Amino acid sequence: MIADERMVAFINSFDKGNTPFLDKLESEALAAEVPIIRRETQSLMKFLLAMCRPMQILEVGTAVGFSALLMSEYGPEGCHVTTIEKYEKRIPVARENFARAGRERQITLLPGDAAEVLKELDGVYDLIFMDAAKGQYINFLPDILRLLTKGGLLVSDNVLQDGDVVESRFAVTRRNRTIHARMREYLYELTHHPLLETCILPVGDGVTLSVKR
Repeated sequence: MIADERMVAFINSFDKGNTPFLDKLESEALAAEVPIIRRETQSLMKFLLAMCRPMQILEVGTAVGFSALLMSEYGPEGCHVTTIEKYEKRIPVARENFARAGRERQITLLPGDAAEVLKELDGVYDLIFMDAAKGQYINFLPDILRLLTKGGLLVSDNVLQDGDVVESRFAVTRRNRTIHARMREYLYELTHHPLLETCILPVGDGVTLSVKR
């Protein structure tokens, strides 16, 4: 755990929840053991959406569509979410959820490997939400920076790996060492890149907020 469980539970006790549809979708995802953003991260995202009011949003990592729907719901009226998903079994589920919510026109799902899809995009985005394979964040970054508008916000989730990122590479399991090294590299790049101003927050599984200068 990054934060004390009692403290997280206390903070989450003030959460007023989401729309009935999002609450239902969250319950379905958790029951099916599909990872979605944690309650405290949801609260942070809703705050950022209200503060920044992004009209064009890009998400890397759709899963079943929960976070895309949350951003569409709590973003400013008329905002559009473009989301990328590689896992073929989850793509039709996400599309069905967008249809159930009546959000097919507000959300565009692009299937495929984000490394390839990102290279084909040429628009600009006010907010980019990174929530895909953690070991690939560093590889996505050049295209993410190209697509992020000046003054835009990059939000990266799951950057502290349940606290493992602070450990020595020899203290993590062998199968996680590549991800461990790449995430440390990603955090260094975010905090030292001349185009970015970044803070790291111990929210959920760790979140970085990066503003493009």
